[in-house]
Amino acid sequence: MHPAFSVISFTTLLGAAQGLLVSLATLQIFGVPIPELPILLGIATTLLVLSLGASFLHLGHPERAWRAAAMWRTSWLSREVIVLPIFILLAGAWTVLELIGQKATWILVPVIVVSLLLWLCTAMIYACLKFIQEWAHPLTLMNYLALGLASGLVLLISLLTLMAVDSQLTAQLHPWAIGLTLIALILRQMSSMRNKGLKPKSSLQTATGIREPLLVQKSMGMSAGAFNTREFFHGQTALFLRYVKTIMWGLCFAVPLILLLLSLATGSTLFAILAFPVQYLGLLAERWLFFAQARHPQNLYYQTVS
Repeated sequence: MHPAFSVISFTTLLGAAQGLLVSLATLQIFGVPIPELPILLGIATTLLVLSLGASFLHLGHPERAWRAAAMWRTSWLSREVIVLPIFILLAGAWTVLELIGQKATWILVPVIVVSLLLWLCTAMIYACLKFIQEWAHPLTLMNYLALGLASGLVLLISLLTLMAVDSQLTAQLHPWAIGLTLIALILRQMSSMRNKGLKPKSSLQTATGIREPLLVQKSMGMSAGAFNTREFFHGQTALFLRYVKTIMWGLCFAVPLILLLLSLATGSTLFAILAFPVQYLGLLAERWLFFAQARHPQNLYYQTVS
């Protein structure tokens, strides 16, 4: 598939914002005092709004976006379109209540529940597509959830360190962030190994309807580029894919883990502050690969050239 940067930025920003809000709500449920909570909530809500704005960039007619909610009975995309504004309203309401000094403990569980529902909707948009084997698996949902929780908690650590408040709380959060990042790493490795072993269910024979056993394709199936050749294949070389994969494993997992461990061992604030920006660059690479490595069956006819 051809990864649109608007979708990549939308899903990564949204996941980090969800993880940040779930981390804050969980800490509040367990009675952990959080310094500068209104500011942290404001940052999370801003990220949600930015992700919503990014989602409009890949629409041909953004003014018609409201129609996407019409098919909520059968479409996971429609369900996401409904759940996301509800989540933004909850985050905004929590932010306002904290700003005016009202402790809204009643909103904590709804924030967590709606965030989990939003992860479900976002992941199932892809996992429900059975003809794309790379996506049609529970690991898709598990990866969205794990990466969101991990990046959200790493973001919280970076923000608390940057604001120079409660270093004890920040130190206590480090092991959790390291653990979640390791879980996300394991799940992503499982997904990568599974995808590597997949075999296409279609062939040139099924794609063209020609039953000849010795079938050789000489062209992409059309004389010029079109929507099918632009949107369903990334067009990058195998070498480029290897570079992006290296960036993903390094920046999304290895380097953030090293930075968090060094921060915990030395008490250095610089390592903690850098952890999220580095991880976010890796998240962009991870999400690009998620889309690029999905092999649409139509590429057998439109893209493969002998």
